[in-house]
Amino acid sequence: MTERRLSGTGVAPRSGAGTGVWYDPDAAVALGDPPDPDSVDAERERDRFAEAREVAREELRRARDRTAERIGESEAAVFDAHVQFLDDPQITEDVDAELDSGYPAEHAVRRAFDRVIEEFADLDGRMAERADDLRDVRDRLLRLLLEKERTDLAALPPGSVVLAERLTPSDTARLDPDRIAGFATVSGGPTSHAAIFARSLGFPAVVGVGEALREVDDGAEVVVDGSEGTVVVDPTESTPEAARADADVEIRRDPVATADGTPIEVAANAGTEADVRAAVEHGADGIGLFRTEFLFFDRSSPPTEGEQYEVYREALAAFPDGRVVVRTLDVGGDKPVDYLDRPESENPFLGERGVRRSLGPDADLFETQLRALLRAAGDADGGRLSVMVPLVSTVGEVDAAAETLDSVAASLDAAGASNARPEFGAMVETPAAAFIAEDLLDRVDFLSVGTNDLAQYVMAAARGDERVAGLRDYRQPAVLRAIEATVAAAAGTDAWVGICGEMAGDPDLTPLLVGLGFDELSVSPPAVPRIKRAVAETTRSDARALARRALAAATKQEVTEMLDASR
Repeated sequence: MTERRLSGTGVAPRSGAGTGVWYDPDAAVALGDPPDPDSVDAERERDRFAEAREVAREELRRARDRTAERIGESEAAVFDAHVQFLDDPQITEDVDAELDSGYPAEHAVRRAFDRVIEEFADLDGRMAERADDLRDVRDRLLRLLLEKERTDLAALPPGSVVLAERLTPSDTARLDPDRIAGFATVSGGPTSHAAIFARSLGFPAVVGVGEALREVDDGAEVVVDGSEGTVVVDPTESTPEAARADADVEIRRDPVATADGTPIEVAANAGTEADVRAAVEHGADGIGLFRTEFLFFDRSSPPTEGEQYEVYREALAAFPDGRVVVRTLDVGGDKPVDYLDRPESENPFLGERGVRRSLGPDADLFETQLRALLRAAGDADGGRLSVMVPLVSTVGEVDAAAETLDSVAASLDAAGASNARPEFGAMVETPAAAFIAEDLLDRVDFLSVGTNDLAQYVMAAARGDERVAGLRDYRQPAVLRAIEATVAAAAGTDAWVGICGEMAGDPDLTPLLVGLGFDELSVSPPAVPRIKRAVAETTRSDARALARRALAAATKQEVTEMLDASR
C-alpha cells in the first residue's frame, strides 16, 4: 500500500503509531421515526426525562471527581458546566414543549438540544466548540433514555489509534495514554476540551483533519504526529520507528546547554494544575508561559484573589529552583469569557483583547490578579515569579501596566500584606511590539515572543483559517525578521528574551532559535525532553551561521530547504 499523509492541527508535539479504530458514538443513540403523538403518554415521558436528568447529574459528579484526580481541577470544571446545561431553562423548557407536542422523551431531548447545538456550531472559536459540550450532555441523556451502554474506550486493544468525527470531554477523559497510541478527529479545534485534555495528558493527537480522515479504514496502520499535525496512513517501515524513537527521548532533570557550553533555559507552557505536574515530570526548568485565562473559563464568575493566589503559589512551589512566567489575563479574540462584557466585533483579533482589556473594561480584574501574584511571590518558598502583559502595541500600555503593578504593591505594603515585586515583562505578538522592542526594553526586565499571534499579524493570515495556513508559517522571512529584530534589541542589555509559541516546540527549529539568540524556549510539557536534546546537540557557532543564512532568504521555500539541509 502507498503511504498517505493527511493534515490537521497537532494538539501536543508527540507521535504515536498503532491500529486505527473508528469510534462512532452516534450509532449508539440513533433514533428512528417518532411514534404517533396520540400514543405517547406525556406525563410518563416527562417522568422518564426527569429520571434521566438525575442519573446524568450523578454520572457527571463522578466524572468530575475522576477527572480532577487524574488530570486536574481546572479540566474537571467542564463537567460542572455540563450540569448547568442539564438545568438550562432554554433547554428544559424546549424539552417540555416537545413532550407536550407528543414526542417521546428521547426525541424531545434530541430536538431541543440540536437547536441549541446548531446555534453554537454557527459561531467562531471557543463558542463553536461549546457545541461539543452540548452534544456530550445530549448523548448522555439519550443513552440513559434508550438504556444503551457507552462504548468503553478504556477497553480498546493496546496500541489503538482512535479515529472519530469528534471526541467529547467525556470521551477524552476516559482515554488511557498507556493503552491508546493517539487519536485523530475529522472536526474540532485546538481550544476544544478534548484538545486541552489531550495536551494535559501528553497524548498524541491531531484534530480537524477534515473529510479525508473518513477514508481511513478500520484496522489500518496509522501514525499520529502531533508535532507536524499529520496523520500518516499505511506508513513506511521507517515512520513508526520515528514515532517510537520520539516516545523514548531521555528526560533530563538538570538545565541544558549547547554542545559548546551556552546555557539555554527550556521551560514549559502551562495553564492547569495537570500542565504544571506534566512540566515537572518531563524535566522542565520552569514555566515559561502560565496561561491564566484557563482559571477564568467554564465558570459563572471570575476566580477570587484567594483562589488565584493558591494556584500561583502552587506553581511556584513546583519549581523551587526555577522561574514561573505568568501571563496576565488574555481574553478576547478566540478566547471569550461568558460573564465579561464583550461587545461584538467584526474582527475580534484586531479588537479589544489582552492588555487592552486589562487597562480598560477589566481593570478591576487586572488589579485583583496582580494582588494575587504579588502575594504569591512574597509567600513563595523558592521559585522566581515573572509577570508579563499580553498583546502589547505601545510603550504607553507597558507604562500603564507597570504603574498599576507599582500601585498594587504599594497598597499591599500599606496593608502589611506579604508580597514581592516580580520581574516585569511584555509579550511580543504584534509587529508594533517588534518595531519598538528597544523602547520596551528600557521599561521591562524581559520580552517573550508569542509566535502564534506574531505570525498571524505579520502575515495578515488569521489563525484557524486553513486557507491561509501556508502564509501563517514561522519560516516566512517576514516573521523571522520580526523575531530577529526583537532579540537583537536585547543585545548588550541585562534583559533576557524568551519564545513561547508553537515554533519553540519544534526540535527541527531549535538550532535556528539558538542561533537567533534566545535565552529561553518554552514549549508544551511533553516536548521538553526533545527540545533539551536538540539544544544539547546544537553548536552555538553553527546555529548563528544558520540564522544568518535564514534571515537572508527571500522565500519560505528557501528557509525550509536551508533548515532541511542543516539536519
